[in-house]
Amino acid sequence: MAPKVSILIPVYNERTVVEASLDQVLAAPLPEGLDRELVIVDDRSTDGTWDILQRLAAEHPEIHLFRHDKNQGKGAAVRTAISKAEGDFCLIQDADLEYDPQEYPLLMKPLLTGHADAVFGSRYLAGESRRVLPFWHTVINQTLTLISNVFSNIHVTDMETCYKVFRTDLLKSIPIRSDRFGFEPEITMKCAKRKLRIYEVPISYHGRTYEEGKKIGWKDGLQALGVILKFWLIDDLYAEPKGRGALINLTRTPGYIDWISRLLRPQLGDTVLEIGAGIGTFSARLMGRRLRYVASDGDQLHLHALRNRFLRTPSVEVCECLAGEKRSYDRWESEFDTALAVNVLEGLDDPKVALTGLHRALKPGGKLLLLAPQGKSLYGTIDAAMGQKCRFDRAELEALLRASGFEVLEVRQINRAGVLGWWFGGKVLRRSYLSKFPLKVFDKTVWFWRFLDKLLPWKGLSMVVVARKAG
Repeated sequence: MAPKVSILIPVYNERTVVEASLDQVLAAPLPEGLDRELVIVDDRSTDGTWDILQRLAAEHPEIHLFRHDKNQGKGAAVRTAISKAEGDFCLIQDADLEYDPQEYPLLMKPLLTGHADAVFGSRYLAGESRRVLPFWHTVINQTLTLISNVFSNIHVTDMETCYKVFRTDLLKSIPIRSDRFGFEPEITMKCAKRKLRIYEVPISYHGRTYEEGKKIGWKDGLQALGVILKFWLIDDLYAEPKGRGALINLTRTPGYIDWISRLLRPQLGDTVLEIGAGIGTFSARLMGRRLRYVASDGDQLHLHALRNRFLRTPSVEVCECLAGEKRSYDRWESEFDTALAVNVLEGLDDPKVALTGLHRALKPGGKLLLLAPQGKSLYGTIDAAMGQKCRFDRAELEALLRASGFEVLEVRQINRAGVLGWWFGGKVLRRSYLSKFPLKVFDKTVWFWRFLDKLLPWKGLSMVVVARKAG
């Protein structure tokens, strides 16, 4: 089946231009071998636009038409269109005549070549032509783009552009909360936080004046500013979180990551297999000058992030491995000096399956390195929200390792200071998330907690375990 682009078209009260606009979209060139579908969402138009759309949908089978029960805004219409899209790519197209569908091949090229996950068409790069519009409208657009760049830490020239194209699987995985014109800053912030590969291409622009029907105003500019700040503070990045938010939080604790990495790094050999690598937070710290580092995961979104991150690192291989399935390890037989599982076992129904698989993958005498949460009595709402099915006691984990063919060499208690906070948050307050501010404070003072670890008498929040395959 040929790949397809879903052209998402939100419509509201555009009876004077909608037919001409859709005629252009239907006739627009596409790269060779690419099919199209038009996913049109009428946001409860009241000027006769709906009648025109119904007639066009009856004439063109590639049009899939939907209508809201009440007017909700552009963002809501785009959200509906995304949910209905069936193509491999999604291209957002307004129903007016401001943007030129003849430029679809230019927009699609970085996606089709595999370089991009998202492409923004910029009105401020050197396009073929651009209508000169009021000065202050341009200033407001560019100011919002600047503010968005500051808070997202990416550099785009036109955040507010309508022309945005995405890989559909990635776009569907991002929740859209804005109902009006806040869609543009929201999707930009979330693409940046998810570290998607964003490309810009120059486009033409034939903007309308307010007299000609332009709907966006100064209030929408203020709303856009609020959206930027909101999604800078809030990590609402996955339509199905499944504990993925915990990995984003982890990236904000470089001090803690460095602490764990220092404990693990001296134990690593030249060939390493990491299961449950997530988005590569520890992989990036530990791969070093290894001859071979295999970063594996069973989550397709994590695999995508890993491939992006290590695209130009030849010593790192990214592959799919379902940590809790025996057959995932069949491809490896005594291949690695070291196996690594950082906060993986607690998320599996049967941790022994993973341990047995890693035992097979290791060479005789190879080392297994684990980071695992400790303390069954500490299990609470935070653990559950992160996708953890259990916490381990030391004796239980050691018995599990021995039953899987390993000899336990060392068990190190870490983060004793975090025990009280974890218990209070998960058992008393019953929270389902880790707050950013306490995480930041903890990370900035991690040097102190490392020192305190030597003095506190109780067990740690986690264990670092080093085990060896017999032989």
